[in-house]
Amino acid sequence: MLFDPVVFENLKVALENQLYDLDNLDSRILITDRKDIIDMAVMSRKWSLGFTLPHRKQACPLKAEMILSSSIRDLSDEILERKGTTPACSLLLRFTCFVEQPLIECPIIERIIDETWDRGLIPEQRLTATFGDHTLPVDEWVPRYYENIIDLPFNRRINEEQMEDLESLIEHTIRTLEALDQVVL
Repeated sequence: MLFDPVVFENLKVALENQLYDLDNLDSRILITDRKDIIDMAVMSRKWSLGFTLPHRKQACPLKAEMILSSSIRDLSDEILERKGTTPACSLLLRFTCFVEQPLIECPIIERIIDETWDRGLIPEQRLTATFGDHTLPVDEWVPRYYENIIDLPFNRRINEEQMEDLESLIEHTIRTLEALDQVVL
C-alpha cells in the first residue's frame, strides 16, 4: 500500500528544491546548514535550512534560516483525516547577524523587515554578547558586538495551497538578507 506524503514532507521538499537550485545552479545563496529533526519525545518534526550570501562565506555571520515545523497533532489530524481540521505546518524565518550599536542598528533592521515584507510582520530581536574581553577590568567590560537573532514568525500556518507562494517567500528572504548585508557587520 502506498501512502501520500504528508504536508510537512511536501513543503520541505519544495523548499529544499528551490533553495538548492539557488545555491547550486544560480549561485545566489550559499547553503550553510541543514537540519531534519524528529523529536521522539513529543513526535514532532522540525526542518531547517540555513543560508548566506556567497560573498559572506568567510565573513562575520549573516545568515537566514527557514524553519518548518509540525506537531503530532498536525500529523494525526492529517493521517486520520479528522473532520474540521486543515493539515498545515508552522513557518518561521530567522536571520542572524552581528551588531555593534544595537540602539541604532536594531531599529534599522526592523525598518528593513517592515519595508521588505510589507505585511505588518513584527520581528523579535534577541541580542546576546559573549563575555571574554579581558583587557578591561570586569566592571568596565562592554561588548564589542552583539549577536542578533531576528525571528520573523508568520501569523498563519501554511499548507500545499501556498506552494505557489514559496518562490516569493524565498525571494523576500534573500532580499532581506541582501538589505541586512548593507547595515550589519
